Amino acid sequence: MSILTAFLSLVVEFAVGYPAWLFGTIGHPVTWFGRLISFLDRRLNRDTDSDALRRRRGVHALLIIVLVPAAIAFALETMLSGIPAGLVLTAILATSLLSQKSLAEHVESVADGLDNGGLDIGRAAVSRIVGRDPEKLDRAGVCRAAIESLAENFSDGVVAPVFWIGVGGLAGGVAYKAANTADSMIGHRTARHEAFGRAAARFDDLINLPASRLTALLIVGASFFVKGADAGNAWRTVQRDATKHRSPNAGWPEAAMAGALGLALAGPRSYDGVMVNDAFMGEGGHRDAESADIRRALKLYRVADFLLIALFGLLSVIVIAA
Repeated sequence: MSILTAFLSLVVEFAVGYPAWLFGTIGHPVTWFGRLISFLDRRLNRDTDSDALRRRRGVHALLIIVLVPAAIAFALETMLSGIPAGLVLTAILATSLLSQKSLAEHVESVADGLDNGGLDIGRAAVSRIVGRDPEKLDRAGVCRAAIESLAENFSDGVVAPVFWIGVGGLAGGVAYKAANTADSMIGHRTARHEAFGRAAARFDDLINLPASRLTALLIVGASFFVKGADAGNAWRTVQRDATKHRSPNAGWPEAAMAGALGLALAGPRSYDGVMVNDAFMGEGGHRDAESADIRRALKLYRVADFLLIALFGLLSVIVIAA
């Protein structure tokens, strides 16, 4: 019933998201994972240790980060399976692993900020969803950053967790989200985390491979239904540019979005004062993005998300009928 759990969680989270009152009361799974990761980082990642030892301890930390929450989730799902409404309750728990609603809201706030408050408000809004230096972004840079974040987080925050829920139930989704949180916290190529976070970064690359490709296909598919989007160019851009990205996964949804909208995304950008020279996704597209392009990207995202829900709905029907 993992496929059905995935489908129900998509439908419920699309409708209600993760309520602010619930976050204020108990926090969120990502914050819980974050506390565990921070604890292990403090205890196991010592500056005086050799890189080899830090790499080994990084593997040990990753195993704890992934397996402990997954074991708790498996026990919960097993208990719930014994009661009449267990499937629905499991799906409701799984909604906490998805971010369909909040992703759209955060990206839309960037467009609203630019339109209603100007560049400084737009920079403040985009700083909540990207890691690059917002003060160095002009208006077009803010718009491109928001669109890139939308494409990448559609993969990481929606498609990937629901894929792993469909594969492994609640435990599969929790394991994915814990590993993805570890990558975002310790999977950076910094002096502190280059060695310790290596396992987390490599594992996150691996588990995001199927979702990133599926996300690109969903965006290409959505381009057939959104006025002004170019499905053919989206597909060609994915084939040409996706593998040029420094990430083995981010390039796929970003290239699809860039091609569909006729934009040039990614390229050189600054993180914590350090320039990253990355390839362009959609090379030849225009760079002077505007808030209207963010809203077009959001239309693509919403249609692609509907296609994802429909896909899991179809799979659920097939599983039930089998």
